[in-house]
Amino acid sequence: METIIYVIIFIIGALFGSFYTLATYRIPRHQDITHTRSYCPKCNHKLGFFDMFPIFSYIFLGGKCRYCKSKISPRYLILEVCSGLIFVSLFYLMKIDLHNLDFKILIRFGFMSLFLSYLFITAWIDKENKSVENKVTIFGITISMLYIAYLCIVEQANIYKYAMYLCFYALILIADITSVKNKKQDNYIAGIMFALVTMGVFTGENAILYTLCIFITMIILYMCFEWMDRYSKKKSEDKEPLYKNIRLAYYLCIANIISIFAILLQECII
Repeated sequence: METIIYVIIFIIGALFGSFYTLATYRIPRHQDITHTRSYCPKCNHKLGFFDMFPIFSYIFLGGKCRYCKSKISPRYLILEVCSGLIFVSLFYLMKIDLHNLDFKILIRFGFMSLFLSYLFITAWIDKENKSVENKVTIFGITISMLYIAYLCIVEQANIYKYAMYLCFYALILIADITSVKNKKQDNYIAGIMFALVTMGVFTGENAILYTLCIFITMIILYMCFEWMDRYSKKKSEDKEPLYKNIRLAYYLCIANIISIFAILLQECII
């Protein structure tokens, strides 16, 4: 019975992953993500049900479009598999007992699933476009507000702690509006700051510290590899700073996902 449940959770996670690929492609292009049917980006042919089934469609079609035979990026398969595995891991590490269901844990699992969706979409859009989309940021803030309301009303959490997070949101918003008016910068840094606060709401202060440590380590490694690549290819004359093309939001979201599962695994072992 438990095996069947985990298979179902994996399929649900893969379906979420399929949605992530759609969202990360369409949101930066300002396309509808809810009402417009999926289509091949090469031939624009609308896809049928068997063309969109997560993982299996990619495998059975040989990684090609059924209609124009164009190659489909393996990122679709990778994201669907990773999403399915992460949902199963989250379900297991949260110790959800199917024989003695605790609805509070189920609700938390639902919120964490939405939060992971926010992290996935933010990370992948930044990886491909080096941007943090306002729509995704608003989604993250919305689910964090709902989560705060749930924790304070149902679980009687410390309201002052979460009031602090709301103040952080307000301060970042004011700073962002001011900077845009003064035309000093775009909203990329503001999007990252909003993401940090959202991470704090869902994962807590300890996870944020772990996240920042992992994030800084990843950035240092990235810059080291970039420098070695330039040196090996004799691109030392390249004047562009190494940090200019770093996808900060991408690495921050990945670091937060790692920290979430590291803490859950630690709690599970203890």
